[in-house]
Amino acid sequence: MSLIPWTPFLDTFDSLEKNFSSFVPAIDVYEEKDAVVVEATLAGIKPENVAINIHDDVLTLEGQRESSSEIEEKNYYRKEVRSGSFHRSIVLPTAVIADKAKANFENGLLKIVLPKEEQAKPKSIKIDISNK
Repeated sequence: MSLIPWTPFLDTFDSLEKNFSSFVPAIDVYEEKDAVVVEATLAGIKPENVAINIHDDVLTLEGQRESSSEIEEKNYYRKEVRSGSFHRSIVLPTAVIADKAKANFENGLLKIVLPKEEQAKPKSIKIDISNK
């Protein structure tokens, strides 16, 4: 499996065209023996403001970061912390059992564990060796 590079400028630019007050959270997707794991950095976002959906092995994260009041009198040198809505869809690398998915949110990191379907799990076959 090859890695797909994350391009925050292009992703942000694309989503900004649709909605100026949006941002794109960074994600990691990796595979364990029995599950696919998705981790998303969602610092400053309340868990109740995040929706997770799985349909046809596509995981969709949607949510909202409440805007902190921007102070007009401040002379910002850099303003990178975005607020507003986000929407991110990830095609999963293998079939998963959506009903058994579990999500945990701790210290701004959302971790979603998606158990693999039985046919997607690697199987080992023992070779019988006969001496003839």
